[in-house]
Amino acid sequence: MDARTYPERPIVGVGAIIVKNDRVLLVRRGHEPLKGEWSLPGGAVEVGETLRAAVVREVLEETGLDVDVGPVVEVLDRIRLDPDGRARDHYVLIDYLCRPIGGTLACASDAEQAVWAAFDELAGYRVAETAIAVIRKAFDLPHPSP
Repeated sequence: MDARTYPERPIVGVGAIIVKNDRVLLVRRGHEPLKGEWSLPGGAVEVGETLRAAVVREVLEETGLDVDVGPVVEVLDRIRLDPDGRARDHYVLIDYLCRPIGGTLACASDAEQAVWAAFDELAGYRVAETAIAVIRKAFDLPHPSP
């Protein structure tokens, strides 16, 4: 177990809803939490790092892409309890709408795979309902031109 399992307090994390040509970028997680599952790129904010800087760093580390970070789409809790009712994981997640501005898509860091998916393909990747709702909300926002 690492310091993120059974934390003393919630961990702040960021997520990137990267939209390009009516598709969203999904990554297949290579490590816990969510190992093997498809989700949005993102991760924990480091001490001394701004939220937006964390989004840029996490996306670059996981996908090789540079992104322009747009507005906050959603703020939510992700809490997983163990059978005894203790918080095994507790994250406060801030998801941002982003657009790619450079780099080359390549899996790195804790991502095993990355794919551009249309909204109607998300269920086929078994993306969590919470993530699908956040992606839907992002798709409904106006997308600035490059």
